[in-house]
Amino acid sequence: MGYCPCFGSRRRSRPEREEERTVSRKSRLEISSSEPRKDISAPKNKASAQIEARTFTLQELKTATNNFGSGSFIGQGGFGPVYKGHVESTGQAVAVKKLDQSGCQGEKEFLVEVLMLNLAHHPNLVNLVGYCADKEQRLLVYEYMPLGSLDDHLFDLAPEKEPLDWNTRMKIAAGTARGLDYLHNKASPPIIYRDLKSSNILLDEGFHPKLSDLGLAKFGPTGDNTHVSTRVMGTQGYCAPEYLQSGRLTMMTDIYSFGVVLLELITGRKAVDNSNGSEKYLVNWAFPRWKDRMNLWLLADPLLKSQFSESVLKKVLEVAFMCLRDDATARPSTSEVVLALDYLASRKYKPNEAGNGSPKTPSSPTETTRMLARDFNRERAVAEAKMWGEHWREKRRDIAPDLESDAFNRSINTVLSSLFECLWQLDQPNEFSVNNSRVDFSTGWFRSILKACEDRVKGNPNIVEN
Repeated sequence: MGYCPCFGSRRRSRPEREEERTVSRKSRLEISSSEPRKDISAPKNKASAQIEARTFTLQELKTATNNFGSGSFIGQGGFGPVYKGHVESTGQAVAVKKLDQSGCQGEKEFLVEVLMLNLAHHPNLVNLVGYCADKEQRLLVYEYMPLGSLDDHLFDLAPEKEPLDWNTRMKIAAGTARGLDYLHNKASPPIIYRDLKSSNILLDEGFHPKLSDLGLAKFGPTGDNTHVSTRVMGTQGYCAPEYLQSGRLTMMTDIYSFGVVLLELITGRKAVDNSNGSEKYLVNWAFPRWKDRMNLWLLADPLLKSQFSESVLKKVLEVAFMCLRDDATARPSTSEVVLALDYLASRKYKPNEAGNGSPKTPSSPTETTRMLARDFNRERAVAEAKMWGEHWREKRRDIAPDLESDAFNRSINTVLSSLFECLWQLDQPNEFSVNNSRVDFSTGWFRSILKACEDRVKGNPNIVEN
């Protein structure tokens, strides 16, 4: 059987999201809203050990799931039905995915997922416990994720279910980025996920996120190749435009999908909402509102009830829209996204702190005039920033000793940490100063300044301390 096309997956009908391959929300085990939310740190030494997946017999999995009974059923995905079970020999709770021979995934996806999860081990990837290939039967056995998937906690919430707070959303965003960064930069060979979406982000205790469902994953390009040519697959609303048009798959394809997930976390809206007319796609809905920089708080999920720092919201939105650039080469790398989101997630929202949460009223004419003047100053500051970068490139050429990579990396991290800290301390946290002018903390110019910092450190690492 072949892959599922991006817009034509065959699966059990579900009116609100018939284009996605995901596990049914209504049948998953959910935590009670009456239970206090605990901020439990990421499990240690779990899913990170290089342990080979175990081979199960069909009988073992029948026993574990009570013969795949209705009482064990927890959802339906593109691969097939999913059951909760307990491995008799270890007592471990597991989720068992059983291949539906008439479904949209098949033998190839089964083999890919076993291969990928045997090669890739990280705290932000779901752990493959084992598999079963018994005659016609194909089953995958995962560690059980007690809190279900991210989309269970964002969309169509039952009245009694507690929505995710801002700090939890940022924790999930940062953890998801770390999992993706592992696939792109630390797995060997590198892996392109190709199906990043909220229903594939599973949540362990403490809302610790783990990427799941690597059946559509591909190894990244090798040698001089810049992309992998492949049939277009994935999920409607998450696919990068250049991938849809050409079938050319790169790491930046995943970055676009991550930007959509980040918007879902911020807005509480689905990637695709068929009831929303011309703005059915979340990206199309969000872009016009992103241009209204004085009212960005309107993009935030109403269920947050303004319980967030508006300055942090602006920065997270900047990261999201950097990921959603039409020009794939202009999108940030996963390592850059991790750096930004780890920092922003560390800025915990505290309701009693001044300046948190209260949305601004629409700007007055006086405020608008002030903003226009500030925009003019930004243009001038941009030119000065470029000159600053050129100055340090000249300085590097004059000094230019060869540096050990470890020393260079430490110096770069010092510069970046200091830069982020400076950004946060400013009265207007989305800007920073160069030669007494302010430069916008935004997509292109911020990265230009980072490049200037990098050149500065390459020229003389001791200059970091000055």
